[in-house]
Amino acid sequence: MAFPAYGGLGAVMAAGQAPLGWWWVTIAALAVLFCLLPLQATPRNWSWRLWAAGTGYFAASLFWIVEPFFIEPERHGWMAPFALVLMAGGMALFWAAAGWLAAWAGHGRGRLVALVAALVALELGRGWIFTGFPWAMLGHVLVGTPLMQLAAWGGAGALSLLVLVVALLPALGQTGLQRAGGLLAGLALVAGLWVWGGGESDLPPAQNHVIRLAQPNAPQAEKWQGDNPQRFFNRLLDQTAAPASPAPALIVWPETAVPFFLEHAGDGLAMMAEATHAHGPETLLGFGVQRYEDGRYFNSLAVLDITAQVTQIYDKHHLVPFGEYVPLSEFLLGSGMAGFAAQVLQGYSPGPGPALLDMGPLGHALPLICYESIFPRHLRGTDRPDWVLQITNDAWFGEMTGPFQHLAQARLRAVEQGLPVLRAANTGVSAVIDARGGIVAQLGLGETGFLDAPLPTALPATLYARVGDVPVWVALLAVLGAMVALRLRSGARPA
Repeated sequence: MAFPAYGGLGAVMAAGQAPLGWWWVTIAALAVLFCLLPLQATPRNWSWRLWAAGTGYFAASLFWIVEPFFIEPERHGWMAPFALVLMAGGMALFWAAAGWLAAWAGHGRGRLVALVAALVALELGRGWIFTGFPWAMLGHVLVGTPLMQLAAWGGAGALSLLVLVVALLPALGQTGLQRAGGLLAGLALVAGLWVWGGGESDLPPAQNHVIRLAQPNAPQAEKWQGDNPQRFFNRLLDQTAAPASPAPALIVWPETAVPFFLEHAGDGLAMMAEATHAHGPETLLGFGVQRYEDGRYFNSLAVLDITAQVTQIYDKHHLVPFGEYVPLSEFLLGSGMAGFAAQVLQGYSPGPGPALLDMGPLGHALPLICYESIFPRHLRGTDRPDWVLQITNDAWFGEMTGPFQHLAQARLRAVEQGLPVLRAANTGVSAVIDARGGIVAQLGLGETGFLDAPLPTALPATLYARVGDVPVWVALLAVLGAMVALRLRSGARPA
């Protein structure tokens, strides 16, 4: 089979990612890949085949990455194809490394077992290397199905392991009958976990407190043009002041929602407080804002009371490389130049790290700004919160796949932690997500309006919330370690 065909097979695997969610297509394509890999080929040959499949998979999964370049196409559009090719080919290197390691360590069909372990291990590693980018993991195709409840025990790594094991089982057979048996075993595994996951639906009743999520629907190409900043700001004020019964205890605006720096708000904060006051003296307003301090710029979430006082601030700490900052700029230019460089390059400085916001009767919320929600570790860096608050501007991601994949990861974070997630997005999808990842209420992509919903209640801390990826890593390293040990003991060179 020619290498380009492996790329096409990889592209088919991407059908499982949101918004299509055809998880069975991903598993079937992986099973075909496992059956096509030549078991006696060299590690280099396997590496190239897996790189081709990975390139196709990531190109189809991540093609939304070109969207920011078309906000100003006359200036940046020419860079879009290069960005997609580099991103897809770069992410595929993890698959290539898994292929080389599996072919080196394994023998015969043992190579396929090693490949499953290596792929999951390198998917998890992808969340850390070069600040990490754990997007489009194979396990993400199960979000929205009862199978995603497995993430409460082992996170996204456990979901990826399940997808790969089900695809592997038919490929382990040497005859048609054996492969049919493997297929039935895989179906039985999926069916059993499906029934188990579907039974994990009991949730405590929601709280009496209502939270309002405001969605101004400001397209990125229009957000800062002409009089639009004031127009979108007025839209948010109207959404905030709109009457409701019961009155919301908290109103949330999305990332970078206001047209001013926090330190130069003018009458802006007073106008926001006045709109909030319509609901009573205890209502709070959380909003995304840019701020400036000591020569540095921050992408922040601030909490405002009805006296127009900012009571709490959280600064985004996990920034998007080259999107929100230039890597190593402070090291190369020196700390004294960091603020100037940040201003010239339109970059931000990172905040100190995860922190909790005290929301009074609503409990403690863990704030996440946009990109931070794709990293499970950021939900385990503080005392356990009562719920998670995400603000984001997914207008950068276009309208086809990116916003839906981002939403899927927010749902996965809820399952992993057993915590509700409330998500305010500029252009959508804004959503209230319960502690099992179910969407209680949402405002669709491209809708303008607001959403009032009771705050869901948290579940007890899950196993994943307590120990993270440790159980999955133990299983993966045990498999890979055993195979490497056998390889070194035999001293045999793969054909």
